[in-house]
Amino acid sequence: MKSIKTTNRLLDHIVYTVQDLEAATLTLEKKLGVKAVFGGYHPTQGTKNALINLDNGTYLELLAADDLNMNILTPRWMGIDILTKDQITRWALKSEQLEKDAEIVKQYLPEMGNITGGSRNTANGSLLKWQLILPLAKPEVELMPFMVDWSQTETHPHDALPHMDCKLIELYGTHPDPDLLRVTFKNLGINLRIESNKNISLKAIIQCPNGVVEI
Repeated sequence: MKSIKTTNRLLDHIVYTVQDLEAATLTLEKKLGVKAVFGGYHPTQGTKNALINLDNGTYLELLAADDLNMNILTPRWMGIDILTKDQITRWALKSEQLEKDAEIVKQYLPEMGNITGGSRNTANGSLLKWQLILPLAKPEVELMPFMVDWSQTETHPHDALPHMDCKLIELYGTHPDPDLLRVTFKNLGINLRIESNKNISLKAIIQCPNGVVEI
């Protein structure tokens, strides 16, 4: 399995947080020319997702609140409950050194360094399991990545997806003060282009059946 590199780190997936999963799936299908595949539910986080294969071992995750799950207190992770519009709110790197990564991330924001386990049932009923540095509920958009270790599961979500003729060209961010992130990025061994802008955002440029599209 090939993976997209951000310097010497491998990109796992991009989280596109949405207010309505079904509506967002239709909107992105019109924009990209490909329909996201329903992934499953995160029972411990109160969310559900659909996935788009971005080739090279990575994928775009459409993430929405699972309003039928009444056991989860808000605010839920990834900016779900403070979302102002459908947008990329998080990004994840593959890791087999979560403890080391957590210590680095804590230097940026101590609350970000918690390691926990996660799981979800796939659409075909199989179980995916992982360890990760837990993404926070706030802010709405976080440029600092979280890390996922898939070594506990036999199948990575990307591997179960059909080929969709989509490929990530670039993931980049905007921030009022890019220098706040550069030291931690360097220590993590990543290189994300950050443009100076009053708004904090994450943007993905994707080659897809409809051409080159930015979301």
